[in-house]
Amino acid sequence: MEIKKKLHDPKHIDFESIAESKKFKELISTKKKFIISCTIFFLVFYFALPVLTSYSKILNTKAIGEISWAWIFALLQFIMTWVLCTIYVKKAASFDKLAEEVISENISEGEVGA
Repeated sequence: MEIKKKLHDPKHIDFESIAESKKFKELISTKKKFIISCTIFFLVFYFALPVLTSYSKILNTKAIGEISWAWIFALLQFIMTWVLCTIYVKKAASFDKLAEEVISENISEGEVGA
């Protein structure tokens, strides 16, 4: 009970020592790699539609009946958004586990607390 109180009270947490810990740096590095790669993929995929429709005729060809590749690509953007959200939610669970390890490591080492 006392540990939970200390964790929720910022006055009792030594943020500097946590920020210097190996586990915390590993958490930040892992999270940064994941978020940056997903962001780059999203931006490339998202801006590909207006760029390809504006500067080329690739997406103007018919794919299925009267439906062109531009419409399929636009639909895929909605699907891609939901897929990326689902992947992030699942990956966030692993980030949460790493964060709990950081907290428990610092509690056991006595780095959290006044």
